[in-house]
Amino acid sequence: MPRKARLDAPGVLQHVIGRGIERRPIFSCDEDCEFFLKRLGHLLEETGIECFAWVLIPNHFHLLLRTGSVSLATLMRRLLTAYVVHYNRRYDRSGHLFQNRYKSIVCEADPYLMELVRYIHLNPIRTGLVRNMGELERYRWCGDGVLMGKAQNSWQDTEEVLAYFGNKVRTARMKYRVFMEEGLKHGRRPELVGQVLSVRKDGDGDEEYKDSRVLGGSDFTKQVLSRKQGHGKGREIWRMSWAVLLEKIAEQWRLSSEDLLSGSKERSVVRARSVLSYFAVRKIGMRATQVAEWLKLSQPAVSKSLLRGERMLKENPLLMEAFQ
Repeated sequence: MPRKARLDAPGVLQHVIGRGIERRPIFSCDEDCEFFLKRLGHLLEETGIECFAWVLIPNHFHLLLRTGSVSLATLMRRLLTAYVVHYNRRYDRSGHLFQNRYKSIVCEADPYLMELVRYIHLNPIRTGLVRNMGELERYRWCGDGVLMGKAQNSWQDTEEVLAYFGNKVRTARMKYRVFMEEGLKHGRRPELVGQVLSVRKDGDGDEEYKDSRVLGGSDFTKQVLSRKQGHGKGREIWRMSWAVLLEKIAEQWRLSSEDLLSGSKERSVVRARSVLSYFAVRKIGMRATQVAEWLKLSQPAVSKSLLRGERMLKENPLLMEAFQ
């Protein structure tokens, strides 16, 4: 059976999983992990792809990414090729290291972003590498410690994740920790790593769409499959530029572009700026730091703003249609 094409587009949330062939180790020492993360960080900063969660386990890894103008396939090819060369040279081996190709699942952000952050970061406890939450915070090969302020790296996006839990970092971290602890009761959550392809009728006679490449509700899955998302020639992507988007948002709210770029806290400006932030990051694929610079805001403020914009668009589908 031919392999299904990957689904990808600027602004898409992707859960990426890579496993060692025959469940063999792919990280055999700290130096292997350090090389992988150094290469990953370099590529994320170069491509503008955002990372919200990550973990390295001896025989597999998980990444939670949002793609930008560069495709996921480009990032992963450059990351894994460099890592296989490193590993084979270090251990005087040849041949494949990873089991088939990596798995990537397009995820509906609103219901699943936080669930996936929790699922990925609890992996060291589920696999027995650490015993409790305190040890998890100190585990070097997981993004949990970065979110809790116990470790630092320049490429993990902590602001948007913590924005889900509060405006102040200390309070947000406390609430995030409670959220993580609650996740220990949920077990392995197999539904978060892909669904079996099926199309069936629900109780009202409507079709429910599911696909192993998509994690989301029926409407989201249907939309993803119908859009034929992708980067590159001949594929449908969101092509609106920042300048055009800025103009359309200003026109929609009867504001000027200067109003949106002023940093004003006037209610109409805040609402328009929230939708602008959402489209710029999630659709165009701009980094939150870029948007923050244009809007004269901090990156955490842009992260909160795009979440507000996402809620507004969900509550008002007609507003979303105005920008299609």
